[in-house]
Amino acid sequence: MQNNMIIGLLDTGIYMGAPSFSDQGYGPAPAKWKGKCRAAFNFTGCNNKVIGAKFFNLDDMDDGEEMSPIDEDGHGTHTSSTAAGVPVSNASFYGIANGTARGGVPSARIAMYKVCWGIGCSDMDILAGFDEAIADGVDMISISIGGPSKSYFDDPIAIGSFHAMRAGILTACSAGNEGPNLFTVQNVAPWILTVGASSIDRQFKVAVSLGNGARSSGVSINTFSSGNRMLPLTSGTLAANSSNTRYGNASVCDYGTLSPAMVKGKVVYCVESMDQENTIKKLGGIGIITSTDLQSDLADTTLILGTTVSSKDGMNIDRYISSSRKPEVSISKTRDVRVLAPFVASFSASGPQSISPNIFKPDILAPGLGILAGYSKIPSVTGDPTDTRHSIFKILSGTSMACPHAVATAAYVKSMHMDWSPAAVRSALMTTATPVKVENRLDELSIGSGQINPVRASDPGLVYDIGMKSYISLLCYEGHNDTMIGLLIGGKTKFSCSSLKSAHGVDGINYPSLHIQLKNTSKVSGVFFRTVTNVGSSKSVYTATVMPPQGLNVEVIPRKLTFDRPGQKQSFKVIVKGAIKNSRKKSEVVTGSIAWSDSKHVVRSPILIYVGR
Repeated sequence: MQNNMIIGLLDTGIYMGAPSFSDQGYGPAPAKWKGKCRAAFNFTGCNNKVIGAKFFNLDDMDDGEEMSPIDEDGHGTHTSSTAAGVPVSNASFYGIANGTARGGVPSARIAMYKVCWGIGCSDMDILAGFDEAIADGVDMISISIGGPSKSYFDDPIAIGSFHAMRAGILTACSAGNEGPNLFTVQNVAPWILTVGASSIDRQFKVAVSLGNGARSSGVSINTFSSGNRMLPLTSGTLAANSSNTRYGNASVCDYGTLSPAMVKGKVVYCVESMDQENTIKKLGGIGIITSTDLQSDLADTTLILGTTVSSKDGMNIDRYISSSRKPEVSISKTRDVRVLAPFVASFSASGPQSISPNIFKPDILAPGLGILAGYSKIPSVTGDPTDTRHSIFKILSGTSMACPHAVATAAYVKSMHMDWSPAAVRSALMTTATPVKVENRLDELSIGSGQINPVRASDPGLVYDIGMKSYISLLCYEGHNDTMIGLLIGGKTKFSCSSLKSAHGVDGINYPSLHIQLKNTSKVSGVFFRTVTNVGSSKSVYTATVMPPQGLNVEVIPRKLTFDRPGQKQSFKVIVKGAIKNSRKKSEVVTGSIAWSDSKHVVRSPILIYVGR
């Protein structure tokens, strides 16, 4: 069944030279496929694995790039192979993360819609990509593109995904990488599956050894190594040029503040520095150590020998440099270390959101930290023109990497339930997700329903279904005017909210999670109305188990749901009342859950109350 699933991706294109896209063993494209491969002189064409590739440049965003589906960035190749790449043994990035690289649904077909170019992704191209993907007959759409959240009627991803939903196609989108700051979540339309990033059970570590025997551990994707040699070490502070005309801060290695003679042939320590590798390389430096007081789970590929250490280790390195007559250091190549997982990635965007404030986004977490997948050999591995390294695999992090993991899971579920709506598939992923522990309460705003669980999602027991009319009723409920909603729907008939049954409850929609967003009050009072559809056993009885948020009372009416047949629907309501303690001076989050269970299934919905100050 899965080899008939077609995943459409709107991205930067695709590099057919990546082994992840081999079509060995594949037959022709499914009969439902109506798309094609758009010819271009530097594009090798499609095959029975990548069955479609098109490009769109309606807004002249190409910045001098070739008019072709070919991926000159690498992003689209990475997301495509993450979603559906075939297994490739002995895959690695210069020996790092060696193993078998495999997409989430390796038997599925891929269709690429190139809507992003060197200077961005235009609204016109995104909408055109949606139109083509829908017309071509894809089963799922994956979009690892984002930007500041805006009105659904001004957002090309919200508009395009609405029309995809109407055609029975689920759209999964990345939640954004501006976390852990609040109100940073992107792609929040209620018909989208919004995906945050979680970890896998490995991290990338670099050993740093000083001449005095002190050792520390850094985080980076460092393909270089000093081997057994000790290298000369200095700091930005000591390497400052003596010119009175310099501008910036030498301790952080700002461009123009360092003396080439003091940097040449040395490893340079830069305090709290970002993106100074190019500066050190241009000045003849052979390596860089940076420090940060931020959470160190994000490993980037270095341009030169280098790594990032904690601020505490950085201070120790700085003291050693200042106190030693001949400071030296050795830096190892990156090695992967096993760690407990999952946890939410430090950069993964956080709710709540302001467009539909009582709908909890992101929906779900999926692996997005340190993901090895296919890559384009056209750009260098860092994108720097002086970097001579090119690779058909690369390690990347971001919610861009999480999104194709989630869409692959959705395709897997859909392949077993072809008659399910996009909302039913999303519900299956959300209600079967594994809860993720967090250290900070506000981090609850980043995890959605938890970590995807593909096996459980294929048999969720119950689903919270939502049809197009319910989404439109929500838009009316939220106060959007008839004209704007009519433009979103399209068609010649004039639309009026009065023609629909009014939504009700706190959020006005049958969403799999429950969320109340408050401002400057600790008192909570709300009612949610929900309907679940039986997709499990013919005869089953589900009982509700409630874990109320701290200080609140949660009542479920009724507490028991009886089903006699598949497809049967049962409704219930959830009453949440009480007061949140300790919320007078700062923002606060309290969480709980409702879980419906029979002898086989557990259908869990998180409850999250946010009080803003």
